[in-house]
Amino acid sequence: MDLLSPTLSVLLVLILCLCGADFVYTASNKIGKGYRLVSLGESPDGGLVGELIVNKKNNIYGPDIPHLQLYVKHESNNCLRVHITDAEKQRWEVPYNLLPREKPPSLKQAIGINSRKNPFPLGSSEYSGNELIFSYISDPFSFAVRRKSNGETLFNSSSDGSDPYSSLVFKDQYLEISTKLPKDASLYGLGESTKPHGIKLYPNDPYTLYTTDISALNLNMDLYGSHPMYMDLRNVNGEAFAHAVLLLNSNGMDVFYTGTSLTYKVIGGVLDFYFFSGPSPLDVVDQYTAFVGRPAAMPYWSFGFHQCRWGYHNLSVLEDVVDNYQKAKIPLDVIWTDDDHMDGKKIFTLNPVNYPRPQTLAFLDKIHAQGMKYVVIVDPGIGVNKSYGVYQRGIANDVFIKYKGKPFVAQVWPGAVNFPDFLNPKTVQWWVDEIHRFHELLPVDGLWLDMNEVSNFCNGLCTLPEGRICPNGTGPGWICCLDCKNVTQTKWDDPPYKINASGIEAPIGYKTIATSAEHINGILEYDAHSIYGFTETVATHKGLQALEGKRPFILSRSTYVGSGHYAAHWTGDNKATWEDLKYSISTMLDFGLFGVPMVGSDICGFYPAPTEELCNRWIELGAFYPFSRDHANYYSPRQELYQWASVAESGRNALGMRYKLLPYIYTLNYEAHTTGAPIARPLFFSFPTITELYGLSTQFLLGSSVMISPVLEAGKTEVTAIFPPGTWYNLFDMTQAIVAKEPKSLTLDAPLHVINVHLYQNTIIPMQRGGVRTKEARATPFNLIVAFPLGASSAQAKGILFLDEDELPEMKLGNGYSTFVNFYATAGNGTTKVWSDVQESKYALSKGWIIEKVTVLGLNAIGGQFKIEVDGTPVADTSKVKFSTTGHTYPQAQESEGGKNMLLEINGLELAVGKNFAMSWHMGITA
Repeated sequence: MDLLSPTLSVLLVLILCLCGADFVYTASNKIGKGYRLVSLGESPDGGLVGELIVNKKNNIYGPDIPHLQLYVKHESNNCLRVHITDAEKQRWEVPYNLLPREKPPSLKQAIGINSRKNPFPLGSSEYSGNELIFSYISDPFSFAVRRKSNGETLFNSSSDGSDPYSSLVFKDQYLEISTKLPKDASLYGLGESTKPHGIKLYPNDPYTLYTTDISALNLNMDLYGSHPMYMDLRNVNGEAFAHAVLLLNSNGMDVFYTGTSLTYKVIGGVLDFYFFSGPSPLDVVDQYTAFVGRPAAMPYWSFGFHQCRWGYHNLSVLEDVVDNYQKAKIPLDVIWTDDDHMDGKKIFTLNPVNYPRPQTLAFLDKIHAQGMKYVVIVDPGIGVNKSYGVYQRGIANDVFIKYKGKPFVAQVWPGAVNFPDFLNPKTVQWWVDEIHRFHELLPVDGLWLDMNEVSNFCNGLCTLPEGRICPNGTGPGWICCLDCKNVTQTKWDDPPYKINASGIEAPIGYKTIATSAEHINGILEYDAHSIYGFTETVATHKGLQALEGKRPFILSRSTYVGSGHYAAHWTGDNKATWEDLKYSISTMLDFGLFGVPMVGSDICGFYPAPTEELCNRWIELGAFYPFSRDHANYYSPRQELYQWASVAESGRNALGMRYKLLPYIYTLNYEAHTTGAPIARPLFFSFPTITELYGLSTQFLLGSSVMISPVLEAGKTEVTAIFPPGTWYNLFDMTQAIVAKEPKSLTLDAPLHVINVHLYQNTIIPMQRGGVRTKEARATPFNLIVAFPLGASSAQAKGILFLDEDELPEMKLGNGYSTFVNFYATAGNGTTKVWSDVQESKYALSKGWIIEKVTVLGLNAIGGQFKIEVDGTPVADTSKVKFSTTGHTYPQAQESEGGKNMLLEINGLELAVGKNFAMSWHMGITA
């Protein structure tokens, strides 16, 4: 099956027209007359169950399903579910054991449906919850979701005569439903794609969701993941309201966004909508991740810097990379290998020549002693090789996806492969066992799941060639060398509606598994395709958890709704261009919305060779990705940070700050794990009423208070950044501050080795001294940065710190291996106070962590009396405690307000992190 060119696609449409095909879709066509609601009753669980009957049958994209079931339920105070499916036959849905949720009752289970007794009154009626109201019109059936607090309509599926879209359409292989939208709504999400216009959805850009191995450098295409959710942010009379809509469906789909409407066109499954009421962006992500699964707890070391390359040919090269990072004094925590360590590119093996086991184990012992870690790649394709134990055991356990009863044959890096069927419980058990066997061979610290969209170098139904070696070891490894033939005779391989796959309406089996292939119990690849990477991730998580009781670290290329509960993500094969540097911010922010907060892009670009200037700017930005990794292509020159003296300097500067901020970033990891809050997030998350920030895609926040403003263009030594109202302190030089009375665009100096990082007022963040390993940095004393508004007459600030035994499987309080501290500060009436409130003190005390310094920003006067209490007891000897103040003028303050102020450092402290302390002094904020 060859890839269809755009010209050929057009030609095929013309042929269909000439041959009398039923229908060629254009935006103005409408399909059918919709459905009518004929009965509605209360379900046993307190929801509603109704019957829908098609109004007028047609055969556009196949016959209508005549009889549908409607189920509506307020799942919680802030979540409404609307589920529509075939009333007669069970249809494919995302497996309920994979993404846990309640199964809708059937019509027969519902009260008053068959008997028509006590029906819920038909007409334009309402079903009200705590914050969301469901209402409907019976004929043609449509529904709306409104916000109770302000009456705003969040979703409205009705189709009027003037609307270019249809009423509800529900066929076996084509589902269509739309919603009206106000012109001023700002939408985000619908991924994974590289969005050239930034984080806001851009009207009339294509949004196709179908997991595909297409490089991320391709714009507006269906990439590695499928996340059919969007967040809608509206400013209503100066007040911000956000909500989210999830269509829980794994089939391929096109989503058309016009600016005033949004239309789903889905090629299978059911309509299973979840509406999350917000109203703040953080509330939305909290509610969404409460449903799809809270983000995975990540180990502390994973927030260090990672170095990878496809092409570390042997162990001595790997050793050399680690040594050179150490010589250059650039932080490095994790070293990775692509398929270079494997024997014949077969997963779960070790090359006996290039990576001999005794020497590789000695290398691991060495780096583990330093606190470093080692992660390797795993592809799902299992080489068809009768001498390969992984394959032998897979065949014996009958774990592979099949085509007409035989394992489906594809080609990836080792040559011919079979793909495990992770929907099969036996496959999961086999995979867990293979991970255990591999860990005994090579005790790696994490696994990197690649090619799991799933990717295939061939098309159609393939067999091993007779009389020739495949692959033959020459030329690029991605050229198909199997004997293959088309598989397009089934409606699954050639569905009536063509989603815009690969941007050219490519066949949906192109470079992947034939969609008529089968998983366990006859489940079609057609339906399960986009959850393949998710199912592999779940199985891998189970395998790693079973090893040593450690917290798993998994990086997955393909993701689906809920993947963040198990894994981190990188944004795939990007390009070493300034444009791709810029796009990386939007994709990172998207995945925060999707509940995958541990995300980053290949620093310096995957290919081709980056310029020295680009690599400087990329490490400055990439040092503040939640997941920070340099990764390069086999065919690109080496690009480790030490390859250029200038890049090494930028790396030391930017990563040096990252490693100082590790306690703050790791605390954000805890917040993400417990509330879903993205680690990296758009500025409007903290300033949701400022509409100028709604499309801002060139800056971002870490948490609520640390703002990153990178240089994203060649030849620039300054950057223009927007500053929301308040005081922003430069974290690299805290004597420098910017004060804005209203959102203000300012031009900042940004020489080659400088990235602008600012801390917002009213915040306390914990920092440490840093180091070249997280293990080393973690053992250093703490410095509390207290940021008051510049020169305010009264002020307060607060912050938190979470610490734990970071490789324990669970990240939580109450197990004796974690500590949580609230920090508070106030200033006013001539007195400044800073104090802590410790929960779970035991763990921090056992580590002996101390606070050695408190840095206070924004004060403008000083007095003399000073006292410290620890657990309510005054500290008598404060002779070691030194006050130092730096008077300065904030250079940008003339733009708004400010002037002569103090940076105060209280040094020489030895405050145990695990004990409550309070300090106060007659100093600080005067009118």
